[in-house]
Amino acid sequence: MAQKAAKTLATRNASVLLRTHLITLSLHAVFLFLHWAFNRPRSLTPYVVFACPTLAIEFYLDRLGRPRYNPADGSLRSPGEDLGAAGLTEYMWDVLYWTWGCIGAVCVFGDRAWWLWIVVPSYSVWLAYTTFTGMKNGLAGMGGTEPAVAESKRQKKMEKRGQRVQYR
Repeated sequence: MAQKAAKTLATRNASVLLRTHLITLSLHAVFLFLHWAFNRPRSLTPYVVFACPTLAIEFYLDRLGRPRYNPADGSLRSPGEDLGAAGLTEYMWDVLYWTWGCIGAVCVFGDRAWWLWIVVPSYSVWLAYTTFTGMKNGLAGMGGTEPAVAESKRQKKMEKRGQRVQYR
């Protein structure tokens, strides 16, 4: 039972990576088969432009999450990083899934479906904008001016009666 969490993470990572590689292989194979077999009017330029970064992301996720074992005895040396982690890893999975969807849409609808990929940079810009405005609003009180103190109903009633309310 030693290192149960590490072994569980290693098994989960290995299965996620295997499933990811199989889906990627099948989608790319279907796209290339449709491109060459039916000679549909598809250009390979957008495919290469959009598939290469996704393949690089998949390679990075493989290097990040692949469990490593000792060659001598086969014991677990490192389970790899958690592939379900939030933050940048989660964003990379989103890009990977969206590209899979775009490749599937191109297989069905043709080259115009590559325009769906514009959602990824648009989402990045929106995310950066909301992060910046949220940070700007969070730092607004640091300018030396005191924000207005919100009064409770009880405080308002006491002031209305003429009683002095002491603020802390």
